[in-house]
Amino acid sequence: METKLPKGGFLCPETIIEEIGIKEGMKIADFGCGAGYFTIPMAKIVEEKGKIYALDILKTALESVKSKAKLEGLLNVMGVQSNLEVLGGSKLQDESIDLALLANILFQSSKKADIVKEVKRILKKDGGMVVIEWKEKQPMGPPEKLIASRGLVQDLAKSEGFKFKKEFPAGKNHWGMIFVK
Repeated sequence: METKLPKGGFLCPETIIEEIGIKEGMKIADFGCGAGYFTIPMAKIVEEKGKIYALDILKTALESVKSKAKLEGLLNVMGVQSNLEVLGGSKLQDESIDLALLANILFQSSKKADIVKEVKRILKKDGGMVVIEWKEKQPMGPPEKLIASRGLVQDLAKSEGFKFKKEFPAGKNHWGMIFVK
């Protein structure tokens, strides 16, 4: 299945959300939510029974997400200013989350293992960690030395006890994987 792409974008959140199996009532942490590219469409699917925790270190990003959620009438989006490179930095409770989404965040950090540890801490038993990252050797995206390769991500997940579930298409320039705690 080739992922559709929106005009002007690299990823199609709706297609990816369908691929990763988000359902009504889920509690999801969007690590490094940015402006809410995934947060807003996920909030619509989990509906009022669910909750999306939009996590970002930048206050301006969180303000943007909260504004978009308000415009859409979504009351299930909680913006949390977070340092995801520190254990406990998400400010979420242990084993309280059904799914954590890490979309284009690992390449930005030199503390990738610490981010994965924080995901493990907050996920419920059998919870899912979804990682979407840039493909290697391409003209677009970050410098290759910053890219979090499939192998690196699999090693990080395995070292924290995650089990590989599947890989999925995430667009022309990205790959996606799902792991289970």
